[in-house]
Amino acid sequence: MLFDLNENCGETFPGCDYRPTDRKNWMASLGPKDLHINNIVWPGTHNSATDRIGIPCISRPFAQCQTLSVYQQLALGTRVLDIRVDENNRVCHGILLTYNIDVVINDVKKFLSETTSEVIILEIRTEYGHRDPPEFEDYLEEKLSMYLIHQDDYVFGKTIAELLPKRIICVWKPRNSPQPKPGSPFWSAEYLKDNWIDTDLPSTKFDSNLKYLSDQAPVSSRYFFYRVENTVTAQPDNPVVCVRPVTGRIHGYARLFINRCFAKGCANRLQVFSTDFIGGDFVDACVGLTHARVHGEC
Repeated sequence: MLFDLNENCGETFPGCDYRPTDRKNWMASLGPKDLHINNIVWPGTHNSATDRIGIPCISRPFAQCQTLSVYQQLALGTRVLDIRVDENNRVCHGILLTYNIDVVINDVKKFLSETTSEVIILEIRTEYGHRDPPEFEDYLEEKLSMYLIHQDDYVFGKTIAELLPKRIICVWKPRNSPQPKPGSPFWSAEYLKDNWIDTDLPSTKFDSNLKYLSDQAPVSSRYFFYRVENTVTAQPDNPVVCVRPVTGRIHGYARLFINRCFAKGCANRLQVFSTDFIGGDFVDACVGLTHARVHGEC
């Protein structure tokens, strides 16, 4: 069904032909003084730190959602990271574990040290079935304090230039600990929302994404980030359970989704757009639409 829709409707939208010359510095290229936080289409990754999860060729294919490291994703143009941790500060996806959270933090800091105007949304959550890591806010503040943009609704109306040199919006989602409060260096779960549905059917997910996005307020009047994920997930009643072939059913339709957002009148609601196995074309689609917004083309 999506293939037929793509054939009939295509992948055109304002900014679709734009290609950033330097994905690593695409925010700087668009102009920090012109780029408002609530006007950005943020390219994100789903289960961002799973490039080395599990055992290669054994458990990894069932949990790996990205093949690039966090640093490589950021250099490619990713600006929203989805990190899940357990009580021992290990990154995880369900029951499968990978490296310590230090690896993620070091990758983020390396990227920020090599750029000047790129802002990141760093979402860190305690994975389902695990306990919160102890004193985790203290750990994050110690590691990232010089970059953290404090929780404040006024941030949404500001430009990147007005936030610099602060460059990380860190959304911390504990399972049992109290949520971060206003003014905190960290943002609570209410500031990054989505409507995840668990399906391996691409048309079902595509239509659901459009429906829920249409229910949101325009980005100009919203004081939270709303995420749409261009992914589907394996189901136990389907013999195909490896991540890549399952999510591949929807992976190629990101540009079609943006096209349909304009057709349905909800393109002014699109904000965070995430995917598994992110590539340059996905980043270019998000940056292109952002470019069109900055120049008043939509």
